[in-house]
Amino acid sequence: MGINDWPEQDRPRERLAREGAAALSNAELLAIFLRVGVRGRSAVELGGHMLEHFGSLQRLLHATPQEFSEVHGLGMAKYAQLQAVMELARRAVSEQFFRQALCSPDVVKNYLRAKFGLQAYESFVVLFVDVKNRLIDAQEMFRGTLTHTSVYPREVVKAALRRNASGVMLAHNHPSGECAPSEADLGLTRALAQALALVDVRVLDHFVVAGSQVHSFAEHGQL
Repeated sequence: MGINDWPEQDRPRERLAREGAAALSNAELLAIFLRVGVRGRSAVELGGHMLEHFGSLQRLLHATPQEFSEVHGLGMAKYAQLQAVMELARRAVSEQFFRQALCSPDVVKNYLRAKFGLQAYESFVVLFVDVKNRLIDAQEMFRGTLTHTSVYPREVVKAALRRNASGVMLAHNHPSGECAPSEADLGLTRALAQALALVDVRVLDHFVVAGSQVHSFAEHGQL
């Protein structure tokens, strides 16, 4: 039975309009995104099959194009739409934080959770702030594990000077799920702090993000 044959009060779109998106299950939300099912499966059933196939919503959202296309009824068009939706969500969150001072570790942690939350690769990001700790810019400076991708202090210094930044907050993610900093992380932080101090730019903190966990160097006396 297709969704159009369901009682109107049970259809996902109508329920969303009536009760809000938070009232829907993951499968129902995916059904609205999919719009249609496949032969033998309604859109809700296909959404449930996607969750079962990948094992979790996180793994579904982290799927590669090839993995995504392994599910019958999905393909590059749906993959592109899903990636676009996630990127719009990230940008909406970023806009919110550009309008306020990053005045506490908790505020920054929430920003970084949103920024890195669905990212499957490791990257190094610098948050440039003014004298009042308002966010000037957030830039991904390098991509790849810190043991395989060199993070050049001079590039961070040049970027800070171009933005007339008073301070920076460093951040990178560990997709493995372990948020404890490595010796390489600690050494990199010291090198960047020394290089930026020469141009009177302070390193305010360095954050390691692993899913919902965020490790602050400043909170642990590691700066």
